[in-house]
Amino acid sequence: MSAPRLEQLLILLKEQSEDPFILFAIAKEYEQLGQVNEAIRYYEEVLNASEEYLGAYYHWGQLLAEQGDQVKALEIFDKGIFMARKVGDQHALSELLNARINSELEL
Repeated sequence: MSAPRLEQLLILLKEQSEDPFILFAIAKEYEQLGQVNEAIRYYEEVLNASEEYLGAYYHWGQLLAEQGDQVKALEIFDKGIFMARKVGDQHALSELLNARINSELEL
C-alpha cells in the first residue's frame, strides 16, 4: 500500500463523498501508513455513512486494541456485535465476538 493509492482514493472520495467502501479503503490505507489518528477518523466516517458496514467495527476495534486502548476497542466491538445481530450477519458476529473476547483478555 502506498501514498499514491491513498491519493487516488482521496480523489475518488471527492466524487463520492458518502461511499462507505471508499471511506473504509482510505482508513485501511492510513492504517497501513501508520497514521492511526487519520485511520480512526475515517473508520468513524465509514460508520457515519453506513452503520451497517460491519467490517469497520472489526478493523477499528482491532486498531484500538493494538494501540492499547482495550476499553474503547470493547466499546466499538460491542456496537458491531449489536449491529451484526440486528442485520443477521452471523459471520461478522462471530468475528466480532472473538475479537471482543481477545481484547477483553488484554485488560
